[in-house]
Amino acid sequence: MDYSEYSENREYFKKLIDEKNLKELKSTMAEMNVVDIAEIIEDFDDKTMLLIFRMLPKEMGADVFSYMEMYNKLRIVNSITDEELRSILEELYFDDMIDVLEEMPANVVTKVLKNSTPDTRKLVNEFLRYPEDSAGSIMTIEYVSLRPEMTVKEALQYIKTTGIDKETIYTCYVENEYKMLLGFVSLRTIVISDENELIKNIMTDDVIFVNTLDDQEVVADKFTRYGYLALPVVDGEHRLCGIITFDDILDIVEEEATEDFHKMAAINPSDDEYLDQTPWQLAKNRIPWLLILMISATVTGHIVDRFNGIISQFIILTTFIPMITDTGGNCGAQSSTVVIRAMATGEITMADALKVIFKEMRVGLIAGAVLSVVNFLRVILFTSSSPRIAFLISFTVFFTVVFSKFLGALLPLFAKRVNIDPAIMASAVITTIIDSAALLIYFAMAEIFLKVV
Repeated sequence: MDYSEYSENREYFKKLIDEKNLKELKSTMAEMNVVDIAEIIEDFDDKTMLLIFRMLPKEMGADVFSYMEMYNKLRIVNSITDEELRSILEELYFDDMIDVLEEMPANVVTKVLKNSTPDTRKLVNEFLRYPEDSAGSIMTIEYVSLRPEMTVKEALQYIKTTGIDKETIYTCYVENEYKMLLGFVSLRTIVISDENELIKNIMTDDVIFVNTLDDQEVVADKFTRYGYLALPVVDGEHRLCGIITFDDILDIVEEEATEDFHKMAAINPSDDEYLDQTPWQLAKNRIPWLLILMISATVTGHIVDRFNGIISQFIILTTFIPMITDTGGNCGAQSSTVVIRAMATGEITMADALKVIFKEMRVGLIAGAVLSVVNFLRVILFTSSSPRIAFLISFTVFFTVVFSKFLGALLPLFAKRVNIDPAIMASAVITTIIDSAALLIYFAMAEIFLKVV
């Protein structure tokens, strides 16, 4: 739903509520997508939002609730009765309920658990003990489980009986009486097989799975690599604990990408929406890295101070400092961004480190040669500088570009090697480091070219 459509629907909702035409409002919502309804009602005040929410059918209300932002879910939970809350919980998929509980205050969790069945409370408490952002914390227990000795006919009947409450029925998992994962079989395979065929004869036993303690980023990588709609989650003894579906992992991919973008911009990541954060919260996430980078930049000042002698004799050198440092920073940022992205998508690993560094250095040689020639012509044709200065600038650009490409490839790989998020080594950090290196190269070469010590 684009912005114009959203605005139009919101105004229509408001008009119907003002006119007290609730019958028409209910009829309109029945034909809308639950995602769009969630987006619209979140912008109303508590009283209006609750009025609209209570008009939704039971099943539809639970779906709308699952797509709302956490802050607005909390507004709903704090406003509805225990009976209404119990009704929502009954309709929510188990993993959606866990997602809600993980983000809500302890008093709300207590209220939710109080309105759950004993079996549900036991399962919820078990799930809440999994580490945050682990596979166990995002999996669902609503999957189709078959036994190997079942016939295709029995399996189809079982799927028809239980499938309505499952998150997905397209992939069915085969386990023994001890819940050990043996394999999987697709619904398509079951449907086209002979009804007397045993499940163990048509299942695939080469199963790609994740462990309950695996980080959600590992799970996202496996989904990207293998392209499955769902992945089974097992414990340390290979017992099937649950599954993770593709729609759940899309949220994780978005979270991880957002976190990487923040780190690449030297901002401490936050789970809160931008508009939900106060200026103080936003500043708090940015100031630490700004302080680190500002203090680190004092190294540049010391380098300039170290070469005051040559600068005082050749003032023209200061004219080219911004161009040299910017070129170096841009080249390093290009390399680091490409390498970080390739690492995130699994295109390169630590085993490829030397290949990556060597390739980026060759890129640096080509780019450095082109940029240095262009700079030489620019300095000769458009400034009054001498050929010696033009050669100095060109050689400095060449070596700065090569070094920046080398550093842009090396630092993310080094970060990965010492278990630091490579995204930290993106543009903001690497530009600060390369600025200092570029100035050091520039003035060191100036002493050689201009014969001044």
